[in-house]
This record gives sequence, structure tokens and C-alpha cells, in this order.
Amino acid sequence: MKVALHNGVNGMEIINKPMPKLKKDEVLVKVKATGICGSDLLHYKKNSHFEKKPGGHEVSGEIVDLGEGSPKELFGLNVAVDLICSGGACFKCWFCLRGQYNCCENSQKGYGGGFSEFLVSKYQGCYKLSDGMSFSEGALVEPLAVSIHAIRRSKMSIGDSVAVIGTGNIGLTSIIAAKSLGCGKIFATSKHKQQAELAKYLGAEIFDPSDENFKEKILEFTSGKGVDVSIETVGGESPSTLEQAIEVTRNQGKVVVLGGFLAPITTDWIQPLVKEQEIIFSHCYSLIEEEHDFDLAIDLISKEKDLFSRFVTDEFPLDEINQAFSTAYDKTNGSIKVQILDR
Repeated sequence: MKVALHNGVNGMEIINKPMPKLKKDEVLVKVKATGICGSDLLHYKKNSHFEKKPGGHEVSGEIVDLGEGSPKELFGLNVAVDLICSGGACFKCWFCLRGQYNCCENSQKGYGGGFSEFLVSKYQGCYKLSDGMSFSEGALVEPLAVSIHAIRRSKMSIGDSVAVIGTGNIGLTSIIAAKSLGCGKIFATSKHKQQAELAKYLGAEIFDPSDENFKEKILEFTSGKGVDVSIETVGGESPSTLEQAIEVTRNQGKVVVLGGFLAPITTDWIQPLVKEQEIIFSHCYSLIEEEHDFDLAIDLISKEKDLFSRFVTDEFPLDEINQAFSTAYDKTNGSIKVQILDR
């Protein structure tokens, strides 16, 4: 089978690998669509070694083979695949028994991702797509589940005002998640034109992140108190977006850290201390109140297809993955979500 591996120097190389042999409780998925995530872009910019297994965790596909113990009714299903949490969880530790697969103490890390013709997952990591969902839509399930998890972790109340810092793909799906779970006014910072236009279409009031009056404008919109909940989705190596989230959030409000900070950061913690804010970290997805974030994401996409119709701007076959990454890196070309698609 074809696999795309980063060579640690200048991009991806397509190589052939033997088809994997399935173990107990595993399934073989024919990969149909894989999204390029912002974390993929950041990782490959710094990667300096030849990968041993493919990346790509925003995946949908068809189950084409079953290992021992995998339910026979799964064969032939179209699924979104959770490769990070339930797809490799032990299902035996304290966290797994409570549905917190993202905190599994014995998670199996040996599986490769969707930059490949086929992949292996534990069958519990496969979530059936709704009838009529395309594979392209199925590959949006994972990023939407990340955002749904963040909003649910915040315990946002109906009608709460929300600020989303950053409108990359996770910022955009956070807008959808917050709206679907009942937020009131929603504001977002956006650097690139195409992202700002989509965020506005999704119902957010848009601000330039470099606007020195951003805080004052948020206060004006919220009767001087600030938003109830802010979602930081940028991360990186600077605390500036976290500080921005703290600034625009009201006293006793909630700041959800969703962006991945790739280096130690320092910030002034006196402001959130004095404001008695809750700082909530959110990672991936899990069960909350017996509902999995993936299932909620699938249901939302199947019911609100129009909201997701503008996300995927560029599609490439696996053989053109280097061009796909170049397109995803270059936001001046109008790209939002770039996917590797098996037609």
C-alpha cells in the first residue's frame, strides 16, 4: 500500500509498505479522506527525521477487513476514525472505564494515520457516518469534535457570550460548536480574509486580532463586562493570544485553552487571579454525560450541511500530498481546509 512519510528535510515521500496484519479488536480502514490539520503544518515545519509511520488524524473511510473480536456488522461501514484516543485506548484503565479515552494510561501509539491508502484502528475508534454524509464531510468530524469537547468542557450556559481567538479550522468549528450548543453573541478574531468571511457566514462578529481597541469593542458589545466564555484556538510559541482571551473575558468567566502551545510560555497570572477566572484546558474528545463528541459532531454535520459546505477549499490525491501541504501553508491563496481525497 502507498504511504506518505515526511523525510525530515523537504517534504513527503510516497513509499510502498506491506499491508498490515490485523490483531484482536482491530479493523482495516480504506482511507477515503484526510484533512491537513494546523498541528500537522507546525509539526512538519520542525520535523528533522524520516517518519516511520504516516501522520494525518482527520480521517474518514470504509472498513474493509476485521480482526478477531471485531463485530461483524462493522464490515463495509463508512466511518470517521478517532486515531488519537479511542482508536488506541486500552479500555481497562481508570480513565477508559469512565469514557475518558483521551486520558488513557496505556494508549497504544503504534498506529499510523490517514496519509496512507489504508490504516489500522481498534474498532472502538470507528464512528459510523450518517446516511448521505460524504467522506469529505466525514473528515471534518475530528476537528469539529475537538471544538464540541471544548465548549462542553466550558459548561457554557444557553445565551452566554463567547469570544473565539483565531479562525483557523479549530476556531471556525468552535464557532459552529458554540452556536449549536446555544451561545448568545459570538465574536472572533481573524487574520485572513477567507477565514473572516467564513466566520461571518457562520454567525460571528469579526475583529482584526491586531486591533488595539479589540478589548474596548468587546466591552462595548457586552455592556462593559466582557464575554462569559473565551476559546483560545491559536497556541504556538507566544502567550499573546492567551492574554487576549483573558483580557476580554469577564470577572468569574471561563477561558478555554484549545490551541497547542509548542514552547514554554510565561504570562502575568495576576489578572485572571483578580478576575477569579477559570482557566480550562481541553484536549481532543471523550464521553461527557454518556455522549461522545464524535457522535455529536456526526449528528451536527448531517443536520447542518450548509454550515460546512465552504470548509473544504482544496482537494488532492495522495500522490500530490506535497502540493497539498504547500497549499495549506499558504493562506494567501484562499485555502481554508485542504484534504487528501481518494476519488
